[in-house]
Amino acid sequence: MGAQNIAWAKDGAFTGEISGTMINAAGATYTIIGHSERRQYFGETDETVLKRTQAALDAGLTPIVCVGERLEDRECGGTEAVLIGQCQKGIAGLTEQQFAKIIIAYEPVWAIGTGKTATPEMAADAHRTIRGHIREKFGKEAGDAVRILYGGSVKPDNVKTLMAQPEIDGSLVGGASLDPASFAGIVNF
Repeated sequence: MGAQNIAWAKDGAFTGEISGTMINAAGATYTIIGHSERRQYFGETDETVLKRTQAALDAGLTPIVCVGERLEDRECGGTEAVLIGQCQKGIAGLTEQQFAKIIIAYEPVWAIGTGKTATPEMAADAHRTIRGHIREKFGKEAGDAVRILYGGSVKPDNVKTLMAQPEIDGSLVGGASLDPASFAGIVNF
C-alpha cells in the first residue's frame, strides 16, 4: 500500500500535509512523489521533489519518484532535456545509499488521462535517457539496478507491448486501476 504524496516536514504546523509518520501508521510502505498532477496543480518543483524524497527515505518508505515531459516539451524535441533536468534537480541530490532505495516512474504528462500512450519505443527511449543519466551520476551498477516504471495510460491492451521493452521494469497504473476488470487484466499480465 502506498500514499500519493508525502510532506517534506516530519511534523509541525503543515495543515493538509501527510507526514511519513502518518503514512507508516496507516500501514503503507510506498509513496508517490512528484506526480505530474502535483507538479501541475500544486506547484511541486524538482527541489520539493527532492525534499519529499528525502523525507520518505527518513521515514523508511520507498519513494516512487515521477519524472516526465509535457506535450509542448515533446513536440519541440525537449524530452531528453526535461528528463535530465528533473533527475538532476529532483534525484541527484540523494546519496548513493539513498538512491539505491528509490523507484523512478516515467510518466509522459501528455499521456496521462488523455487516452494517448507513448509508443513502446518512445517509452523505452525515455527510460534509456533516465537510466543513462543515472549511470553518469551514480555509476553503472546503480543505473542497471534502478527500477524505472512506465506510467502513461497503461491499459490491458497495451501493457504487453510496453513491458516487452527491456528498459521498462514495470508500470505505475493510474486510471485503469479504478476499473477492477481493467486492473486485473494488467496485473494478470
